Amino acid sequence: MTDQTFEQMRRAMVASSLRTTGVNDPRVLAAIGAVPRERFVPRDCLAIAYADTMVPLGNGRELNSPLALGRMLSEGRPQPHERALVIGAATGYAAAVMERLAGSVVAVEEDPALAARARENLAGTSVELIEAPLVAGHAGGAPYDFILIDGAVEFVPDALIFQLVDGGRMAAAMLDNGVTRIALGRRAGEGFGLVPITDSASTILPGFVRPRAFTF
Repeated sequence: MTDQTFEQMRRAMVASSLRTTGVNDPRVLAAIGAVPRERFVPRDCLAIAYADTMVPLGNGRELNSPLALGRMLSEGRPQPHERALVIGAATGYAAAVMERLAGSVVAVEEDPALAARARENLAGTSVELIEAPLVAGHAGGAPYDFILIDGAVEFVPDALIFQLVDGGRMAAAMLDNGVTRIALGRRAGEGFGLVPITDSASTILPGFVRPRAFTF
């Protein structure tokens, strides 16, 4: 496939898969339309680079679907003056899109192989890539105006919530009994809550398992 073929596939994805399914922020559509997703997927998955599906990356990880990412960014609306944090950088795609929306971007990835690929893919950008546990975020760069958890989680740890500025937003997919739902939250002082917006297939990120209550 040629660069022109990929460009046509990218335009078709934006027009047919995103615009028609609730991704309505023009800046988000422009950012996704400008980033060549094929550079962030394994070579044997190039044919599905622009399909609305998760792309396997190895070691149980996947690149999130374009629709899930588009909906979270469209609801979260990162702005050019804001500092953003991406949790679950994977191969760097979401961070590359975020760079076109926010003023500065920090991306966290815990898988060494994925972090290495993300570092290579993001070379020449302003994204700061941190190799660390996803649940820990990156307190050294806090506070953030917007946090994107690029995948589904059972819960959000306090360590991430308190890396938001007061009034800051967080977008994530919440996992509930096997169903993933795009959700948006806002920090208000010591308070925080995620409000579900819509069901959407999303990759599940490791480590965000809700602590189980003790039973006899």
